[in-house]
Amino acid sequence: TMNRELPLTQYPRYIAVISSSKAAGYQDFINHLTNNPYGYVFMPELFETVMQGETTERSVIEALDRISGTASHYDTVVIIRGGGSTTDLSWFDSYDIAFYITQFPLPVLTGIGHEKDLTVTDMVAWRSLKTPTAVADFIVAQTLECENRIIEMASSLYTEAAGIISSAEEQLSSLQNRM
Repeated sequence: TMNRELPLTQYPRYIAVISSSKAAGYQDFINHLTNNPYGYVFMPELFETVMQGETTERSVIEALDRISGTASHYDTVVIIRGGGSTTDLSWFDSYDIAFYITQFPLPVLTGIGHEKDLTVTDMVAWRSLKTPTAVADFIVAQTLECENRIIEMASSLYTEAAGIISSAEEQLSSLQNRM
């Protein structure tokens, strides 16, 4: 649960993406972020990675290493891969990847496989979502929630300021009448 204990910024704008540029899941993720209905702007940076086969573990850990060297540039890390067979996804049952995520300085979101799939990498991540698209939707929803909180705070601030101004105007009017 160590990665879950990290705070996720309210507006995760700078996103380190661990995926293959050729993966359909990566393209879906980028499309959902870019074409979100609210016009939010995100800055995803791809860390090209092998997402299937014997070099998956080494490739993912190397990407995490590169990101950790510049962790202050990112709000979160996303590990995404489209669906596949249980054998294809078994590379994400790696102890080394899981351990690395538990020690990672940024929240890690995963979208590996389909709804029914669950890997060890998913279990130790800050949040596991069923698909790359679901990860993008989660990030957009986080941003919408942040915007709504800002709007509520602005409204409260406006109401409070209007009350203070009204009270001050009444005091001023009263002082003018007494003078």
